[in-house]
Amino acid sequence: MNIQPANRLNTIEEYYFARKLREVARLNAEGRDIVSLGIGGPDRMPAPEVVGTLCEAATKSDAHSYQPFAGLPELREAMARWYARHYGVTLDPITEILPLIGSKEGILHISLAFLNPGDGVLVPNPGYPTYTSGSKLAEAEIFTYDLTEENGWMPDFDALERLPLERIKLMWVNYPHMPTGTPATDELLQRLVDFGRRHSIVIAHDNPYSFILNESPKSILSVPGAKDICLEMNSLSKSHNMAGWRVAMLASNPQFLQWVVKVKSNVDSGQFKPVMLAACKALDLPDSWYREVNDVYWRRRAIAERIMTALGCRFDPSQRGLFLWGRLPEGEASAEVFCDRILHDARVFITPGFIFGSNGEGYVRISLCAIEERMHEALKRILEISK
Repeated sequence: MNIQPANRLNTIEEYYFARKLREVARLNAEGRDIVSLGIGGPDRMPAPEVVGTLCEAATKSDAHSYQPFAGLPELREAMARWYARHYGVTLDPITEILPLIGSKEGILHISLAFLNPGDGVLVPNPGYPTYTSGSKLAEAEIFTYDLTEENGWMPDFDALERLPLERIKLMWVNYPHMPTGTPATDELLQRLVDFGRRHSIVIAHDNPYSFILNESPKSILSVPGAKDICLEMNSLSKSHNMAGWRVAMLASNPQFLQWVVKVKSNVDSGQFKPVMLAACKALDLPDSWYREVNDVYWRRRAIAERIMTALGCRFDPSQRGLFLWGRLPEGEASAEVFCDRILHDARVFITPGFIFGSNGEGYVRISLCAIEERMHEALKRILEISK
């Protein structure tokens, strides 16, 4: 027998963190006690009333059946209220919002809904690796666009205009940007909408970090005319400490959403009803919730900056989001070698920037998703090997 997997699997690799976390688990099993500052998974609890809503709803007899693939009406209404309150964006909860089982899943849904084999898709370099893998699974042709420190990690629109734009159908963007922490600006969002409209390129904005260490959350849908050409994903994973709950949303015009619904309705069967009801509670939390979340992250960020300094890396203090991005010291040839040395010598796991694209080489990323005690321990260990 000579059974082979689908050819598309030859175009993608195992997710870096899946492989690296096995190594970290092995080191921990050997008693090395690794401090993990690699993954951006919130470690704190959701609000107590959110957890309470989940538990109470799970005792109801109607909670355990299949649910609408487009989500409960009350969830879509809560998402619309949240967009109006925090972004000043008005959305029709029936036709312009679609709940998702996480943004990562949404990336593939969007890719399958919009991209034919061979269609061009613009992917940022550096950027979230799933934009690339999702595009490859859809058998699209990937055109990377450079983001560089010299250009403030913003797209170079002059360079974009020189690409074969007639072949490109979709563009992935993400601000506040992961991994560099670059915040969105009104000018950037306006230029993206203009670029998409002029070239009939769908702009897919992935927006999960706008509430973390960021006093001015922005949505691309606030730009006039954006709904005609843009999709925006948002998520409760980071903003509400609900990463494992898998609750996200997609907002756009009714036609775009109908196309995505065609894919989604054939892939999943809706979310657990108690999770959706708890998400409604989370979306209506007062502003004090976000302040309390950010108070914790600001304290952790201060320690992360000290860690970056101890590593000899330099960084931009204006970064936003769950991470701190820093440039390697002069003379370091490889981010992977640097991070492996820190892992084995200091027993601290940080992320090499190359996994986000070639423009990430020469940089490292520190996650803020560890308690202050462990971050202080990481700082202590790094200072010890630096003596």
